[in-house]
Amino acid sequence: MLSRNCFGIEVFRSSMPKERIDIDGAKTYGPYSPGVKSNGMIWLAGQIALEAGEDIKSQTRGCLRKIDDLLSAGGVTKNNVCFVQVLLADINDFDSMNEVYTEWLNGVKIPPARAAFEAGNLPKAARIEIVVQATE
Repeated sequence: MLSRNCFGIEVFRSSMPKERIDIDGAKTYGPYSPGVKSNGMIWLAGQIALEAGEDIKSQTRGCLRKIDDLLSAGGVTKNNVCFVQVLLADINDFDSMNEVYTEWLNGVKIPPARAAFEAGNLPKAARIEIVVQATE
């Protein structure tokens, strides 16, 4: 079905249902899905990894492992990621986070767009939370 978006441009709109993306043992801290797939897009909820350790590098690795698992459950890989949002409890952790993030991107032909910034307080006193959007 074609419809016009807010800019007056005709776009294809599908009536495909949403599909929940989940992994065994995924913990949520509220009424939301770990991931949702619809119309060729995949949105992952912000991932934290308190169980991975207290330091920023361990928590970053833990978040990215969960993201890899959720992407796989959605039928894609990190090569399909278009946008990443990184929330840091302390912006001074940026360089250490970026080092781990760079390792994670090894082999990705086109790195996703990204935003990274300090957030006032993250859930459960996490040091980092990572949000991902991907395409099928």
